[in-house]
Amino acid sequence: MGIEILNGGMLTTIQDAGRYGYQQFGVTVSGSMDVYHHNLANILVGNDPGCEVLEATILPPSLHFTQDNIFALCGAPVSGTLAGEPIEMNRAYLAHAGDTLMLTAATRGCRTYLAFAGGLDVPSVMGSKSTFLKGRIGGLDGRALQKGDFLGFCAPRTTLPNLPFRTIHESMIHDFAPEQTIRVIPGPQIDAFSGEGVSTFLNTTYTVTQNADRMGYRLDGARIEHAPNQDGNIISDAITKGAIQVPGHGQPIIMMADRQTTGGYAKIGHVISVDLPRVAQLRPGDSIRFALCDVEEAQSYVNQRTQKLRTLRRILDQETILSSREYRVLSAFGERTARIERIAD
Repeated sequence: MGIEILNGGMLTTIQDAGRYGYQQFGVTVSGSMDVYHHNLANILVGNDPGCEVLEATILPPSLHFTQDNIFALCGAPVSGTLAGEPIEMNRAYLAHAGDTLMLTAATRGCRTYLAFAGGLDVPSVMGSKSTFLKGRIGGLDGRALQKGDFLGFCAPRTTLPNLPFRTIHESMIHDFAPEQTIRVIPGPQIDAFSGEGVSTFLNTTYTVTQNADRMGYRLDGARIEHAPNQDGNIISDAITKGAIQVPGHGQPIIMMADRQTTGGYAKIGHVISVDLPRVAQLRPGDSIRFALCDVEEAQSYVNQRTQKLRTLRRILDQETILSSREYRVLSAFGERTARIERIAD
């Protein structure tokens, strides 16, 4: 027993941290597009951060619980009700067998994550439960969820420390603005572009086109000029999440979770990992500007984010005696500590 899908939404798949260790055989990594909010949702329900979740694009699914379990919603903000009562984003709830979760379309952003305590009972394929749609592997039969599907829980829970007050302060949540400045480090083929081309890349506002999906985001804007005698083609080499390819037409493409494992276009830059969730939340028509960052800065941002998530989990999981007062986790970006603040009735 677990959940019955009443409506699959626009595009809902099962995703975890990804299918690593097989790229040399041409197997796509997949995994969540927005790893940060995926992690937050799992921490709220007491899971390991990379545990499988439902990733919903713009319009999330509606579902019926056939077994008690704790769940949480993070990512692109949606409105919803559980058994007819309003619920909040970024907060853990206990659902009972017979409850129905109804959700509306995201008002901002693109992807919402729904985590369940104990994870979802679907087969692991090459060490991952992630759905790769084009390869039809992982998740539930390698496809998006649809009406009438049933998903079991692996190890459901009805109690957690600080439940029902396990919540995340808004300062930890991204803004989901339709205009984002995305930090990049220089790509391995940056010498394949002229100085003017690099300047164009860093000083142009690019628009996310309709050709944006889990594989990659095609952008539209000022043409990026290649260096003399360069046409954008290279001997194929490895493609990582966040790589920015620029083919001969001069328009950049950001490679995402379902990217191919190798590619033959020159890469001018690479989105730093802490900014990839911001890219993942952009919709067609939204805009991006790129800002240069060095590797040491990028590594420091990763360390800060890792420490913040560890602190959040430690605080949420500590045993706290609760009365009728609510406890909220406060953590501002850039801070290395978090605390519990009691909010008066």
